[in-house]
Amino acid sequence: MNRYMKCICLAFLFSLAIVFSFAQNKILVFQTDFGLKDGAVSAMKGVAMGVSPDLKLFDLTHEIPAYNIWEAAYRLEQTVNYWPSGTVFVSVVDPGVGTSRKSVVLKTGTGHFIVTPDNGTLTLVAQSLGIAEIRQIDESVNRRKGSEKSYTFHGRDVYAYTAARLAAGVISYEQVGPSLPKQVVSLPYQKAVLEGKKLKGTIAILDIQYGNIWTNIPDDLFDHLNPNVGDVFNVVIYHSRIKVYEGRMPYTETFGSVAKGKPLLYLNSLMQVSFALNMDNFSTVHKVFSGSAWTVDVEKL
Repeated sequence: MNRYMKCICLAFLFSLAIVFSFAQNKILVFQTDFGLKDGAVSAMKGVAMGVSPDLKLFDLTHEIPAYNIWEAAYRLEQTVNYWPSGTVFVSVVDPGVGTSRKSVVLKTGTGHFIVTPDNGTLTLVAQSLGIAEIRQIDESVNRRKGSEKSYTFHGRDVYAYTAARLAAGVISYEQVGPSLPKQVVSLPYQKAVLEGKKLKGTIAILDIQYGNIWTNIPDDLFDHLNPNVGDVFNVVIYHSRIKVYEGRMPYTETFGSVAKGKPLLYLNSLMQVSFALNMDNFSTVHKVFSGSAWTVDVEKL
């Protein structure tokens, strides 16, 4: 191959490298606390499609309870890693919209991108998936034209717009804005730990349809208690350190292993310690809910 052809090949490869460094997988996933009763979510998707009609748009959820940053953080951790590397997520639960909180794009250690206010939403994915890099959105470049006087809908004007540009390959990750230190605003919560013969953790979320209680205690930590099906455990639940429930329940593999209305301990679909009432609603019956203020102790009897 002569020198001219080598130069042509190198130029071609360089061009491809630029294209692939810019392009993600064109998948964009939305999460908000907006609900679907009005046009807010549709407006965000319209902005994204205006950037590129080739984007593939999906919903994580729009039913996060209003202002519930913890639940937004949990739903991201529950979901992100099941999507292909290169997927861009927009998470807008933003009670501080228009204030000095930073608008950022986090690149996880798994190659996913999350566009969100840095208000605690990134607490869990930063820990579980790692932080490859964080960049602050440069709104002088990455903001929908004509929206400069709008201060209360950054989900549409900044986050959906920036995310669409990134997902479509209109901009590279480096063009999002300046790099930030690899740290995020984190919500305080009880991490899953073993203290002596007692497991401690947080009630991370409710299996909302059925009222089951999901903790952040993983199966590998639970294994330290040497559990066998049928073993009985004492479960104590606190809200802001005040005890609201204490009860004994067997460890089972199925809900039907106990009588209707009786409590049980099981591993949920994420392989985390959970509690339920067979064919009843644990949350409603015992007034137990979820979030960083809700903690639990689990001990084998």
